[in-house]
Amino acid sequence: MGDPRLNKLAKLLVNYSTRVKKGDFVYVQCDSVAEPWMAEVVKEAILAGAHVETNLTSDAVSEIKLKYSTDDQLQEENFMAKTLLSKADVWLTAWGTRNTKSNSNIDAKRLQLSSKGAASWRKIYSERMGNGSLRWCGTQFPTYADAQEASMSLSEYEDFVYGAGLLDSEDPVSEWKKISAYQEKWVKYLNNKKELHIISEGTDIKVNIEGRKWINCDGKVNFPDGEVFTSPVEDGINGYITFSFPGIYMGKEIEGIRLEVENGKVVKATAKKGEDLLKALLETDEGASRFGEVAIGTNYGIKKFTKNMLFDEKIGGTIHMAIGDSMPEAGGKNRSTIHWDMLCDMRNGGKIYADGELFYENGKFMDSKLEE
Repeated sequence: MGDPRLNKLAKLLVNYSTRVKKGDFVYVQCDSVAEPWMAEVVKEAILAGAHVETNLTSDAVSEIKLKYSTDDQLQEENFMAKTLLSKADVWLTAWGTRNTKSNSNIDAKRLQLSSKGAASWRKIYSERMGNGSLRWCGTQFPTYADAQEASMSLSEYEDFVYGAGLLDSEDPVSEWKKISAYQEKWVKYLNNKKELHIISEGTDIKVNIEGRKWINCDGKVNFPDGEVFTSPVEDGINGYITFSFPGIYMGKEIEGIRLEVENGKVVKATAKKGEDLLKALLETDEGASRFGEVAIGTNYGIKKFTKNMLFDEKIGGTIHMAIGDSMPEAGGKNRSTIHWDMLCDMRNGGKIYADGELFYENGKFMDSKLEE
């Protein structure tokens, strides 16, 4: 018997997150290991009246492409993704793998070239998400490999994944609506601000957010969710930031990342491990050395770092910044073929000021500021 929470997840993704309706064209994609998730989602989308197209991918095939392709082949545009994302009304994705280390021995330059091959569909995705014509949501399917990466048994990891999405509750949609209402108060507060000043261990950075829109992440784009974010002004970031946890890119870890930033551009980048990959990623294209996102994690049900950014970036008490592609829906103008999140712990003395006013300390919002 399958886990009943998987069906709950499928219903939520189709009916709440992406609001599938009769006549929608729904594109469903995952690795073959997550086929049980696909079956549940396809069923719910068909019951909602949608036309559904599917794509099962393979880590083994992806590894072969990375190993044996020429440089030109690596940069070939993904015709299927480009075509489907041009036409689909809804795109639903599940992450999950049989081997989280399959790219460990792939040269950093080849990963960089492969990311350039995603440029054609990434541009379409960004534009359509920005204008609202595409509704996308990505989630996690629990696998043995991902459980091992998180140092959990499969049953523990299933409880972690589904618990983070509140799928153990009687009415998960109602719970996410409550979260949405609370986060919306902080979105309104931040929408009126011009600058963030973020201070924590190894971090003192000022981020211009004037004129940018903050987004309330309440389970409609990522699931599980729990963050508020915006895309900063491209040339308006100055200072330095140290990321508390390893950065994970295509299964490879980069530890001890420290970035120095002048007028929005990373001018110095160091890492204790994986520095070559870090520098290669920053040189992917013109936009890769600038920031596309600044965000505050709000999901206090996620307490453990699992090396999976879907969960880690939502950890209550952390902030994250992403180099690369920005979000048009937030007013972002930076374009890149990559969007890579890195995480900073704020729970031990971290502070965030907005236009000089302290509103976030030791990993928590100061709700009293909403009443002033």
